Amino acid sequence: MKHLFSIFPAFALAVTLLTVTACASSPKSEGSGEYVDDSFITTKVKAQLFDEPDLRSGEINVETFKGVVQLSGFVNSNANINKAVEIARQTHGVKSVKNDMRLR
Repeated sequence: MKHLFSIFPAFALAVTLLTVTACASSPKSEGSGEYVDDSFITTKVKAQLFDEPDLRSGEINVETFKGVVQLSGFVNSNANINKAVEIARQTHGVKSVKNDMRLR
């Protein structure tokens, strides 16, 4: 029984370290906190694009990874591209915007 109590702290430490490491981010994947932040940014940008009457927001795709927003899809004019990029840039939490939108 004494042996069990001496192993338990080491086991608990190992489990804690594995849990913390699993939630950490890497260059190609996000941690759980970053995923939630990116989901919030994506939702916020989509909502602001939807509120813009000149944009057909259903045709603009928004993806976010580590604060970098990528806009893609088809729009009718360069003015619409510029407006969508500006909306994304002004959103809180956005680090940069990648524009992959195309003219129709």
